Amino acid sequence: MDGETLIDDVRDAKATRLDRLGGTKWLLAATGADLETERVLRVAAASEAAAATTFEQWADDEGSDRAREAFASVAALERDHAARVTDHLDEDPESGADPEPDAAPSALHEHLRSLDDTSKRVGAGLVGRPLVSDRTTVQIVSFFVNEADERRADLFRELRTETGELLDEGATVLDAVCTTDDDWERACEAATGTIDVAYDEFAGDLDAMGLDPRSIC
Repeated sequence: MDGETLIDDVRDAKATRLDRLGGTKWLLAATGADLETERVLRVAAASEAAAATTFEQWADDEGSDRAREAFASVAALERDHAARVTDHLDEDPESGADPEPDAAPSALHEHLRSLDDTSKRVGAGLVGRPLVSDRTTVQIVSFFVNEADERRADLFRELRTETGELLDEGATVLDAVCTTDDDWERACEAATGTIDVAYDEFAGDLDAMGLDPRSIC
């Protein structure tokens, strides 16, 4: 096993759930059906801030030097992402600038923060989460395209690209920290489990609205 193979295996194993997370209903669930620009930006900013906190916590107590370095780098990237999204909130004088950074973390980040094993953290944080973010961010891009707001659409295209590049880092770090078959198994299970957590929260939110997540259009 190697990092790139693990990523391909996870992507294939969870293809259906990833496709549904990339459908138009994801944004409906994430915003509580409040499809207004301010709400979309606040949800995005809060998500980026939560990710930064997760990776900062991991970097603070991680025993592997290689993984700790990666987590600190991702934390800085996510702080930058949160700031860039918040800048767009700042442009609207009626919105206020607080991106709700102190809101309760999503089920995804509660799950991530519960992990204390290096292989699991790398699999979950640098494989599972980027695969989820790649799909969900597409819907934010599409929202702003439909709003004829190309500037904000371009912002989220950039954020999607930068988050997607974490998969390359994930493969590299996995190759460094996974030295046994058991390490690889834990990393793979953590990656697929993270996608399941994100999907289950999405499906639960839709179910509360009386909607079915199985339709991806």
